[in-house]
Amino acid sequence: MAPSSIAILGGGLTGLSAAFHLSRRFPATQITLLNKDIHFGGWVHSRRAKITLEDGRETSVLLEAGPRTLRPNSKSVLELINLLDLSPSLLTVPKSSPAARNRFLRLPGTQGLLRIPSSPLSLLTSGLSPKSSSLHSPLGRILLSAVAREPFRSWNRPHMIEDESVDEFLSRRFGSEFARIFGSALVHGIYAADSRELSVRAAFPSLWDAEERGRGSLVTGFLRPSRGEQMRGVSVYSFSQGIGALVNALLRELRKRRNVRLLGGVSATGLRMNPRTAQFEITTSSCETLRATHTVSAVPLPSLKGLLSPKTPLPHLTANPYSSVTVVNLVFLAPPGHALHPVGFGYLVPRVSSVHAENAILGCVFDSSSMSAQEAPWSADIVKMTAMLREPVASIPHLVEMLSEQLGVRLPDPLVVRVHDNVHCIPLLRVGHLQRMRELSDVLRGEPWSGKLEVIGAGVGGVSVGDCVEAGRRVGRNWA
Repeated sequence: MAPSSIAILGGGLTGLSAAFHLSRRFPATQITLLNKDIHFGGWVHSRRAKITLEDGRETSVLLEAGPRTLRPNSKSVLELINLLDLSPSLLTVPKSSPAARNRFLRLPGTQGLLRIPSSPLSLLTSGLSPKSSSLHSPLGRILLSAVAREPFRSWNRPHMIEDESVDEFLSRRFGSEFARIFGSALVHGIYAADSRELSVRAAFPSLWDAEERGRGSLVTGFLRPSRGEQMRGVSVYSFSQGIGALVNALLRELRKRRNVRLLGGVSATGLRMNPRTAQFEITTSSCETLRATHTVSAVPLPSLKGLLSPKTPLPHLTANPYSSVTVVNLVFLAPPGHALHPVGFGYLVPRVSSVHAENAILGCVFDSSSMSAQEAPWSADIVKMTAMLREPVASIPHLVEMLSEQLGVRLPDPLVVRVHDNVHCIPLLRVGHLQRMRELSDVLRGEPWSGKLEVIGAGVGGVSVGDCVEAGRRVGRNWA
């Protein structure tokens, strides 16, 4: 029997996706979504900033405080694009473009940025920095040695192991130096976290699966593709008005549906199952009690813990800490004939060795290269960057000075600065996360929940936009 009423807690991408798909699956069911903020979409914030140049021309630049591009590996997001008619606003970056091929690292003790090879051939034939060949640069020596030897290493996963950290996994297959530099940089760019704590199976299941396919060799496994491309030849994509276009399209569609009610600025303050009525009773910040036969929690797991009675606890809701990231959008006017950054996607800063202090900057995205089509064609001299920091920024001039030192270019004073302190925004999925979530799922199938409460979101099944949309798409499939 279909649910007669559904409550959804949380109006981020996961909650909105759940509302969209549940309203299609159960068109006669009343669905109420509670979101503590007036703004829906969670950490997705796409805004335009107006700029007036010295000659009087006016334009605007798109600034993202959260995710800015998507990889074409999520069928659920591509399905949404089709269902919401977003294809006309789609912007793609081809794999052959410099923005896709050119990604950089900033290593302490080196000058400027080092380019990461985009293919095995480029490792041997192209320079990783302007002044050195790939074989003699720091990255070249590490990469060539680690990647060339890995296929010949025997299966070395410890017996009966079901999970390990990203650092342990990459150290086992490629060596500790490779893991520290490339593994930590990758984790900094996605999770703003320590690769020594992050679960490889939960955060990067494709790595674990590739080792399985390659019978112990990660390189061999990746040479045996597991599935075809979703968007052939595309590296990443976004929309003309940013990732916020996906949120706005979902909101427009949900507001048309008579069986959906969106309550912004209203949060849940308590959640219990009434054993007499077999209904959920949800108290809210507006001093009302919402009743529903089924409930979806798409709020952070620690927040869910705070809603539950001590008599009906759920396991593992506080097992994972959350990372905080300060995102700083910077817009510059480049002097004529002077590039402020190399053409490419951006750079990441790995975890340092013991002889250096950790850098406050985790990485920087060259938005003007990666998504130049979001801006006016004539505004090529306007340069947009986004810096990610591990802590709140104390001084914008000092930040610009640090970026200048890392880029090897003297940056001018910015025209526009937007600072976003995203506190506790990314769950750090610690080793053993998948097993803990299986145990949580087992408890939810038992009394008093009986499968009528589903817990989803970034802290459960993955932090990417695709993971969140897919979680919403799959929720409630056993309720029919």
